[in-house]
This record gives sequence, C-alpha cells and structure tokens, in this order.
Amino acid sequence: MARLLAVPEAGRGIDWLRSALQVAVELEMSTIPPYLCGWWSIGDRGSHAARLIRRIIDDEMYHLGVVCNLLVAMGGQPRIRAAAPTYPGPLPGGVRSGVTVYLSGLTKSLVQMMMTIEAPEEPLALSDSATHTVGAFYGAVLEGFRSENPQLSGRGQLHARIGSDELRPVETLVDVERSIDIIREQGEGTSSSPADSFTDDHPAHYYAFAEIYHGRQLRQTAEGWAFTGAPVPFPDARPMARVPAGGWPRPAAPVRQLLDRFDNTYTTLLTSLDAAWSDGGARALGAAVHAMRALEEPAVRLMETQIPGSRSTYGPQFHALS
Repeated sequence: MARLLAVPEAGRGIDWLRSALQVAVELEMSTIPPYLCGWWSIGDRGSHAARLIRRIIDDEMYHLGVVCNLLVAMGGQPRIRAAAPTYPGPLPGGVRSGVTVYLSGLTKSLVQMMMTIEAPEEPLALSDSATHTVGAFYGAVLEGFRSENPQLSGRGQLHARIGSDELRPVETLVDVERSIDIIREQGEGTSSSPADSFTDDHPAHYYAFAEIYHGRQLRQTAEGWAFTGAPVPFPDARPMARVPAGGWPRPAAPVRQLLDRFDNTYTTLLTSLDAAWSDGGARALGAAVHAMRALEEPAVRLMETQIPGSRSTYGPQFHALS
C-alpha cells in the first residue's frame, strides 16, 4: 500500500486502481480470521460484546464483497485463495506498519489489536496516530475512481444479503462513492461522530472494540465523547492461546484431525469465493457461506482442548492448503 500511495495522483490510472483493489481484498480477508477467533471463543453469544463482534464480522465480509465487485467491475479478477493471510504476521500493504496480527481467544490484548487495525487517523475518543490507515487508503482509492471515472461493467458482480447490508453491483461513480463511504464509516466512523451510520445507530468498528476494551458504551458528554455509558462486561472466553508461527507444534492425533478438518473447510471456503467472482455466481457464494458456517464446530472443539502442560487451549490455524 505504501508503494501504491507513493505513486503521484496523476499516475493513478486503471492499473493502479486494480492493484489497489487487490490489496483491499487481501486487507479485508486478513481481518476476518482474528475477529472470528475472538467471537468463537466467547461462551455467551448473547452478550453485548459477542453481538458487537458478530456485527463487525458481518461488516467485514460485506466489505470483502464490495471490493471484489469493484475489482470485477473494472475487468479485474479477485485473487482470494492466493492472498490468504498467514498468522502471526503484518497487515497487507503496510497498513498499520509494525502491528502484528495474530489468532487467539478474546483477551484485552486481542481487543487492543483489533482497535489498532480499525483506528481512524484522528479518533474522537482516545488519542492515536499512525500513518497509512485503512480509511486513508480507501480515501485514495475513491479519489482514483473520481479522477479516472472508469467505465464499469455489472457482468460477474454479485448481489447478495450479507449481515444487515445488501451487496449490489457497482455500475456508476455514485455507486462507487456510496460503497467506499460505507466501508470507511463502518470501520472508523466519520470525522464528526463515531455513531454516524447509513442505516443504524451502531458505533463504528474502532469504537465498538473500544467499548469492549473499556467496559463502557461510548457517549457524548459536555466535554466530548467518552466511555461513560452503560457497562459492557468483558465476556468469559475459552482460553485459546496465540497460534505460534508455523502452527501448533507436534499436536496429538485428535487435535491434528480437527486442525486438518478446519483447514480443509477453510480452503473450500476460499476456493468457493474465488469461483463466486469467476462466473460461479450465487451458487458458489452459497457454497462459501456453507463452508464458513462449518468452520465453527471444529474451531470450538479445538478451543476446548487443553494444550499439554498449559492452562490454555488450541484453536484454528487458518492454514490454506496448497
């Protein structure tokens, strides 16, 4: 991403936009596994924290659909399985340089990492500063579309309900602007309010994660925005340890079987997503949704299997098979 943003605006043509959108595919893909691990680890799925994270996962899957549609609209082809992330590791494209994204059960440290991924350039609550934010990247992509105003084709794009959002084909510059604005506002909020939204009153992802971290809902006070609202109890979570680089060393046979089953299903999911935006359409997308749901059972079983000599448990590795 740093390389793409270093290109002068006058040089950001069609090829630049396609390259940037592929980075966006990789970026959206990279956030989903750690968010899933945090959500799967929570015992009470009806808790406020669990519902916040579940909504964010739905949003991220919608964002992935949007950038895939945008890339197809310009005659490109999303590479999803080939771009499957490796954990622990950096965010794609140099976003939040220095941050290591890892897989574990829900802890304060994991929530802090999630906040760092989603943080805007100027948070309205909690000071933070970093270069190359997700929002800044999407802002550059939007300006590229405005400058080039490329011809967009609806062929191969998907139309589906994803969570509370409706994924629609992108056919005009107005469609592009609306789609990218939704991604930015759902992730980091607007410059005026973290509660601004197109369709609901949920806080943006950064502030939702911060509510879990601080244990209070975000409210506007006479002094500004602060975490002084209703309590958000930190939920009890299965003690999934951080997945080490290269995966779990020498797991017992039953654990290996669960890991293999998870990774096979994960690979099916990625393959189905590739097919969905390569003339596979709704049928392939349906297969991807089915595979996504099938990941939970082996993941939770791993999270309930204790690591020998430890109080922690295993968890999924999200290894895409070659």
